[in-house]
Parts: sequence; C-alpha cells; structure tokens
Amino acid sequence: MSVRLVAGVDEVGRGPLAGAVVAAAVILDPENWIEGLADSKVLSEKKRNELDVIIRERALSWSLGRAEVEEIDEINILQASLLAMKRAVEGLSVAPDHLKIDGNKPIKMKLSMETIVKGDSKVASISAASIIAKVARDKEMIELDKQHPEYGFACHKGYPTKMHREALIKYGALCCHRRSFKPVRDVLK
Repeated sequence: MSVRLVAGVDEVGRGPLAGAVVAAAVILDPENWIEGLADSKVLSEKKRNELDVIIRERALSWSLGRAEVEEIDEINILQASLLAMKRAVEGLSVAPDHLKIDGNKPIKMKLSMETIVKGDSKVASISAASIIAKVARDKEMIELDKQHPEYGFACHKGYPTKMHREALIKYGALCCHRRSFKPVRDVLK
C-alpha cells in the first residue's frame, strides 16, 4: 500500500504560563508547493503571517486543535499537547493515510503514524502545521493583551519571561494562567 495523503502535525505553547496549547494538522498539496516552509521558531513574525495565509489557501486540508488551560492543569501539558494534536487531526476535512508528528510521542489514534524529533525543521507538512498553530496562538495572546495590557502578553506570548513573572507577582494570576505551572502556583500560595 502506498502512502498518499500525509498530514504533518505539530503543537505550540507547551512552555507558556498562560493560554491554551494549540496544535495543527496540515495535508499539503504536492501539486501546489509552498516555498519557504520552515520551523515556525526560525521565521520572522511577518514571514509566519504571510505563510499562514498561503498554507490555509493551498493546503489540501488543515485544521487547528487545542487543549484549554483547565485541561492542561487536569491532565498535564504533555497529555494536553497530544490531545490538541488528536483534535487537529480529527478536524481535517480530508482523512489522511499517514501522520508525521513532530516530537517523539505518538497520538492515540488508529492511524499509520511516525514521530520525528525536530520534524518541524525536517518535514514540510510539519513546518506548515507549526506555522499555522503558532500564528493562531500568537493572535490569541495579542487579543488577551488588549484585555490585560499590564501582563505584556503581546510581547512574551505567555512564556515565562522576567516581565511576565514580575506581572504575575504584582497583579496575580488570571483565569488564563496555568495553575499547575510552578511560577503560577507560587503566586497562588
């Protein structure tokens, strides 16, 4: 059996102290190649935003999945990341024959799959997934910043920067903060 439709799967937002973990699954169209795909972390914000539009237009199928803060706190960040990736795959409008997953943990699904460490820098469909997931999550953090500018979410995107940790200490935790993460837990004591 030949593999025909391959979905790249990746997540963003495992390390932040706030917000959902967001995953994406992307099936690229081999007849409509996209130039410039790379790991979202090495691309400029401008380039990610440009590629996000192109991926959404040209991919055979793409989907976002997420696990919310409450789920992260309940089942842990690794399990929440895998859940978000599963939801992204389940949301595809075209069923893939095979998954290429960034990292070393498979998703609990009855599908052919392989895990690829640093896959977001090695496999185009995983790069595409990393890009649309990052753009989506960053937009959420920018919106959150409009509601709570004192935390600086537009700058740090929820990651535990010095600025974010200081804001947590000064203003306390918001409902979007992950209570199971130590810097948040510490301010709740």
